[in-house]
Amino acid sequence: MAKETGASCKRCRREGEKLFLKGERCYSQKCAIERRPTPPGQHGAARQRRPSQFGEQLREKQKARKLYGVSERQFRNVFDTASKMDGITGEVFLRLLELRLDNVVFRMGLAPSRTAARQLVSHGHVLVNGKKLDVPSARLREGDEVALKPGAEKKAGFADVEKRMPQEAPAWLALNVKDRSAKVMTHPSLDDIGHSLNMRLIVEFYSR
Repeated sequence: MAKETGASCKRCRREGEKLFLKGERCYSQKCAIERRPTPPGQHGAARQRRPSQFGEQLREKQKARKLYGVSERQFRNVFDTASKMDGITGEVFLRLLELRLDNVVFRMGLAPSRTAARQLVSHGHVLVNGKKLDVPSARLREGDEVALKPGAEKKAGFADVEKRMPQEAPAWLALNVKDRSAKVMTHPSLDDIGHSLNMRLIVEFYSR
């Protein structure tokens, strides 16, 4: 995918809220949003104004895209897929984003951020149903089991993976901290993402 350039903290400040792009730093007082909750730039605080309808739709789309760390092309492709499936397009769209392998690895706590999770998958440290899968955008299904490859925890950066894994995973994941694994139990919903996304605005943006 096309790589996002520029400081991660500036992306959060542009959207006006935490996107959790830098792992543990986002939970500390060093977080840019905590220290300076205004748009980046010399005149960031002064140029805030009410956006147009299109501006609101664009900002919400950009926020979601940056949150999941995907390119515009990938994001649009996921929307096109969701729009052809049964159900409410916005909810289906979100479900497909949540079921990406890199996002599931992040939700499991195997990586401190989605960027780190993507790298973990790309380097072949993740197993799906017992087999290596190194495609971050791979879409998981109900019943799929995800696990850290044996021995991967010995590599730099993964020594404390058990401490990082949450005691409670999202309702749609059955987490096994001891085995460093999880099973997709059901489809994720809007209530499971722990982030404020207005999917209606995103659907409206692509439906223009």
